[in-house]
Amino acid sequence: MYSFDSRVRYSETDEKGRLSVTGIINYLQDCSTFQSEDLGLGIEYLTKNHRAWWLSSWQIVIERQPRLGEQIVISTWPYDFKGMYGYRNFTIRDMEGEFLVKANSIWFFFDTEAGRPVKVQEKDVRGYGTGEEKKLDMDYAPRRIAVPSECEIKEPIIVGKHHIDTNHHVNNAQYVEMAREILPNHFEVAEVRVEYKKAAVLGDMVMPHVSRTEDGYVVALCDTQETPYAVIGLRGRKKQA
Repeated sequence: MYSFDSRVRYSETDEKGRLSVTGIINYLQDCSTFQSEDLGLGIEYLTKNHRAWWLSSWQIVIERQPRLGEQIVISTWPYDFKGMYGYRNFTIRDMEGEFLVKANSIWFFFDTEAGRPVKVQEKDVRGYGTGEEKKLDMDYAPRRIAVPSECEIKEPIIVGKHHIDTNHHVNNAQYVEMAREILPNHFEVAEVRVEYKKAAVLGDMVMPHVSRTEDGYVVALCDTQETPYAVIGLRGRKKQA
């Protein structure tokens, strides 16, 4: 397991003074990135070897959003590698060890020179400790997200520079931020699921297709031909009686 401590900063909070949903995702991404960098398997290694880890799906269960100034511990560990895929859990806990966030993720290894997925080699995952950590105890959802036939098409979003990361694609967290921006202000997120389909790049036009579900929303962020870049499922938090 790889962990780091942090304190919720004002710049990471939402309008209620809690760590925002995007802030949560950024912490999870940062944790796995820190682990890779510390093992010498980070961005420099991947770029030199024409490789990249691309995210296939997220499932993030939010028990509680930590508040401004709260001390938190972010942890991650890979629990399996199969073929071109890597499977990784994440947690965020408070100082008493209570789980605030539990997450599962599926990644695939990509040859950036050949433009295709490739099988993971031992040298690419040395030091990660796969097999030493158990799979996180949580209710695992399917990778694929069903998209309802009925939807409302919202105003298009043009991909800007602030959406782009070192892969020159829209960052994984930014798709969720796009989806949340078009949902009602009162909607409280209890779970985020994302199925990534293809990468959007600078200048692309993203067409949000929004569908109401029994417990929340499904947002398909599509290109102009209605092919999804990403599908985001957002489950709402039940109101207390």
